[in-house]
Amino acid sequence: MNIFIYGDNVDTDAIIPARYLYTSVPSELSRYCFIDFDENYSKAAQNGDIIFAGENFGCGSSREHAPLAIKESGISAVVAKSFARIFYRNAINIGLPILECPAAVSAVRPDSTVSLDLASGEIIVDGTRFSAAPMPDFIRRIISAGGLLESIARGGSHA
Repeated sequence: MNIFIYGDNVDTDAIIPARYLYTSVPSELSRYCFIDFDENYSKAAQNGDIIFAGENFGCGSSREHAPLAIKESGISAVVAKSFARIFYRNAINIGLPILECPAAVSAVRPDSTVSLDLASGEIIVDGTRFSAAPMPDFIRRIISAGGLLESIARGGSHA
């Protein structure tokens, strides 16, 4: 598992530059995820990887393409000190797990061993336990279904 560590105020244009918004096909978007921001990302990202980031991750425009590109590139979760509000909602809508935990972000290193439990909000970094607010059941159902539309299609309740 790779761990990608980013700082504060990573905006949606750094995640998926506007010039690649001609498509909403997830596999196409993933090819350009972080293309101008982290030249190693597209070569290194694989299923199960985790992004750790600073404050205000996903700020900028309200494009749903940003969390979709991240999810499609194999990222299993994003842990940040805080998220831009619209990115937080868009991540849930497309089924990308996200957790806010400043202490875990401060503790993680590129070679750390990390595990996450979305139900409890527990994040373990190199054997040290951190607590994020656990995701409510209805959000976990949306995420496990693959996003809001998929959850609705399956007859899920969201209240």
